[in-house]
Amino acid sequence: MTVAVDLDHRPSLAFYLSVGLVAGSIIALQIGIMRVFSVGSWAHFGSLVVSLAMFGFGLTSAVMCVGKSWFERHWVGAIKGALLAFGPLMVVCNLAAQQVPFNAIFLISDPMQKWRLFANFVLYFLPFLAGALYLGVVFLKAQKTFNRVYFADLVGSGLCGLAVLLAMYWWRPSDLIMAPLLLWLAGGILWFVAMGDRRGIAAIVGVAILAAGAHYVAPQVLGIPKLAVSDYKGVSYVRKFPDNKRTYERTSPFGYLEVYSSSYLHFAPGLSDNAAFNLPKMPSNAYLGLYIDSEGPSGIIKDLPADETAYFKYLPMYYPYLLKKDPTTFVVQFGGGISTAVALKSGSEKVTVAEGNPAVLSAFREDKHLRDFTGDILNNPKINVIDYDGRLYVAHTKNRYDVVDLSLADSAGLSSPGGFSIVEKYSYTREAMSAYMRALKPDGVLSVTLWNKEEPPKSVLKLYATMVAAARDVDGGKDIANEFYVVSAYLSTTTVLYKRNGFTPEEIAKLNAQTKALSFDEIYYPGIKVDTAALPQILADYRNQFFFTGQPPDPTAPSESEPNDKPPPGVTEAAPGTAETQADGAPPVPKIPATVLGRLAWHYLIDGGWQKVANEYVFDTRMLTNHQPYFAAYIKVPDLLKFSDRLELVQDEWGYLLVWATLGIATVFALTLVLFPVIFGWRTIFSRYPGKFGTMIYFLCLGLGYIIVEVGMISHFILALSNATVSASVLITGMLVFSGIGSFYAERFLDRTRTFMPKVFLAIFVILAVYAFTIDYALDWIGTLPYALRIVLCLAIIFPPAFLMGFPMPTAMTMLGRLGKDHMFLWAWGINGCFSVIGAALVPIVATSFGLPAVVLVGAVAYLIALPTFFSVLMPLQSGRPAAA
Repeated sequence: MTVAVDLDHRPSLAFYLSVGLVAGSIIALQIGIMRVFSVGSWAHFGSLVVSLAMFGFGLTSAVMCVGKSWFERHWVGAIKGALLAFGPLMVVCNLAAQQVPFNAIFLISDPMQKWRLFANFVLYFLPFLAGALYLGVVFLKAQKTFNRVYFADLVGSGLCGLAVLLAMYWWRPSDLIMAPLLLWLAGGILWFVAMGDRRGIAAIVGVAILAAGAHYVAPQVLGIPKLAVSDYKGVSYVRKFPDNKRTYERTSPFGYLEVYSSSYLHFAPGLSDNAAFNLPKMPSNAYLGLYIDSEGPSGIIKDLPADETAYFKYLPMYYPYLLKKDPTTFVVQFGGGISTAVALKSGSEKVTVAEGNPAVLSAFREDKHLRDFTGDILNNPKINVIDYDGRLYVAHTKNRYDVVDLSLADSAGLSSPGGFSIVEKYSYTREAMSAYMRALKPDGVLSVTLWNKEEPPKSVLKLYATMVAAARDVDGGKDIANEFYVVSAYLSTTTVLYKRNGFTPEEIAKLNAQTKALSFDEIYYPGIKVDTAALPQILADYRNQFFFTGQPPDPTAPSESEPNDKPPPGVTEAAPGTAETQADGAPPVPKIPATVLGRLAWHYLIDGGWQKVANEYVFDTRMLTNHQPYFAAYIKVPDLLKFSDRLELVQDEWGYLLVWATLGIATVFALTLVLFPVIFGWRTIFSRYPGKFGTMIYFLCLGLGYIIVEVGMISHFILALSNATVSASVLITGMLVFSGIGSFYAERFLDRTRTFMPKVFLAIFVILAVYAFTIDYALDWIGTLPYALRIVLCLAIIFPPAFLMGFPMPTAMTMLGRLGKDHMFLWAWGINGCFSVIGAALVPIVATSFGLPAVVLVGAVAYLIALPTFFSVLMPLQSGRPAAA
C-alpha cells in the first residue's frame, strides 16, 4: 500500500491528535500500574517495575538506531503493528501480572520471589515497548517538524494524565486499565484516519473490543482476580474474618476507601492492658475498620454510651485531658475519628478538627451507616471541621487552643511487611510542630502519639529530636526541660506532651499516677534521673545486632555466659526484696534497652550531646523538616553495603533500599542501551558524526534535569495539595502541557538558536535556584485556600520553568534532523529516556540525604551543564562525508 502522507510537511490534525492520545495512554498506563501496586501490593514495588519497564523506550531507540534503514522502509507497518499490539498487551499483561504470586515479605527468604518480581517487570515491559515503538517511528519520520510533534506528545501526555485523575472517580483500581485502553483506542483510530486506512480502523476497534472483553469476562470465566491483593495488606486480614462485611466503598484520586465491620475488629491504639482488668464493662463491637488503598485499619469508634466512656481513660491520647478541664481542642487529623471522640467525651467545650482527605470527610458526612455508628460526629454542634491539612490551618489561624492533638496520623512507626516507601510526612516536621506549639494558649498542651513498634527504635527517636528542636524555636532558646512529658508502651505507642510554660510538680505527679495506673513507662519528665553509664553498651549491642561478625546477639536477651536473671547493661541488679522504685525517687529501672535508650535520648536532647549519640547509633535519627519530611531512609549511606547480605533484618527499609537497587539497575541498563548503537555502529555511523560526546552529555543532562525537577516538585506540591496522587497528576499535567507549549513556541527561534538558547538555559537555572529555597513559603499559604484555587495557583507557579524547559529538547532534536544526523537523532531520544529513569531513582536518594531543595538544585545544575554542550549538537557534518543510510 502506498501512503501519500509526508509527516515532515504539514501532516493533518488527526495525526497530531493521535500522537497526543497514544503518548497520553502511556502516561495513563504508568499511573494505572502504580495504582494497582498501591492497592494490591506496595507502591514502591510499582515504582521499581514501572521505572525498569520504561526502558522499553531505550531499547526501541537502540534497535532503531542500528536498523534505521529498515524502519524507514517499513515505517507504516511498524506503526500499525505497534498500535494494534499496544492495547491488548496492556490488558493481557496486567491480568497475567496479577496471577504471578509475588509477595514482598518473602523476597529474601524465597528465591522464587525474585523471579516473580522479574516476571512483573517483563510483563509490564511489553506494552511500554509497543508504545515506545509507535512514538519512535513517528519521531523518525517527522524529524524536521519535531517541535510540533513533540508539542503534541507533551500536551497530550499532560492532559491525559489529568483525565486519568478524573477517571479514578469512575473506575475502581482493578478496572482503571480501561482509561489508558480508551485513550489508546481513540489515538489509534485517529492515526488510521490520518493515514486513510479504513481496514486499520476496523482492526483496532475489533482488537479493542476483544481486549475490553478479556478484562471483564476472562476473570469471571477463569476464576482469576483482576487485582490480587497481598495476604499481608491490612484489608486481607479483615476479609478473612468469618463475619466481615464491607459497609462502605468509594474510589477517588484520594484513595480507594473501604469500611468493614466485624466482631473480630479490636482497634485500640495504645490501649493499656489494664483496661480489661479494671473496667466493669468493655465496649463490644466498638470499632469499624477504615482502609485506604488496602492499608489499615484506621479505627472508627462507635458513639459510646456514658457508662462506657471510662474506656477512653486507658488510651494514650487521654493524657492532656487529665490537666485540662472543658478545653478548646484542635485535632490535627480526623482519620478514623478516635481522637475527636476522645476530645468530645473528655469534656472539650469546642473541638476543631482538620482532615486533608476529602474522601474521608465525604464518607463520614454522607454515609448513613457511618453517621449512625459514630453518632453523626462531624455534625456535632461542638465540632468545627477544617477541610484541609491541620498543619496549614494552625500556621495561619489566630485561634489558640488548650489542647492540640496529633495522634497516629500517617505514622510510620507501625511495621509494614512490604517496607515503607519514601513518602513525605509534613504533619510531623519541625515547622509543623512549631506551628502546633504556637497555636497553644498559655499553659496549653500539645499531645503527639506515634506508633512505637520498631525494635531497635527509629521513628520515635526522629520524633523526639524534631519536637525538641521545634520547642527551642518557639521558646527562643530558653530552658525547655520543664516543658515535656513522655510516656511509652513497649512495641505499642509513644506519647509526647509539650506544655507552654512548663509542667508544675502537681501536674507531673498526676501524669505519673496515670502512667503507673496504665502500666506504661515514663520516658521523660522534669527532674527524672538517668544513668548514662548504660549508653555505650546499648549502642554497641544495637550495632552488633546487625553487624556482629559472629551470631548476631539479641539486645533484649541475656548473654549465654550470664545467668538468665542478670539485668541488661548499665542496670544495677536489685537485691532480693528491694522495691522497684529507687531511693532517690527515680522511676523503676527499665529492663528493656529501647526504653533505656529513649530516656538517654531525652537526657542528651535536653542537656546537650545528642548529635554525638546520634552519630554512633546504628540508624539515622535526623529530625524531620519541610526539606526532609521522611520517616524513612534510616539506613546510613556508609552502611548500605554492609546491609546487602542481611536484608531480612531491615524489611521496613525495603522501600529505601529498592530505590538504590533501581538506581543501580537503571544505570547499568542505561549505559548498555546508550552504548549499544555506538559499539555496533561506530565504523558505519558514529565515526562520521562530530560532537558525539558533547551531544551525549547534552541529552543526558536534559533527561536527568527534567525528571528530577518534575519528581522533586511533586514532593514540594504535597505541601499545598496534601495528597501525593493529586500532586503528581497536577504537576505532571502542568509540566508536560506547559513544556509542550514551550516546544511549539521554540520553533520561532530555530534560526537563531546559537544566541537564544544560552539565555534559556540561564533563565531555567536562575528560576529553579530561586524556587529551591522559596517555593515552600508560597505553597504553605496556597494550602489554606479552596482546593480548586490551590490547583490553579500551583499550575501558575510551575508555568515559568516548565515553559522554558520545553525549549531545549525539541530545538536540539530538530537541529539534528535538519543537519542530517538521523542516527544521532534516534540515539539522542534514547539517551534522554534512559537517563530520565535514572533521574527518577536519584530524586528520593538526594531528598533523604540532602533535602528537597537540593533536588531542585541538581536539576538546575543539569541545565546549566547542558549550556556549553548544546554547541556540540550544532556541529555540522563534515563536507563530503554524508551520514550513512
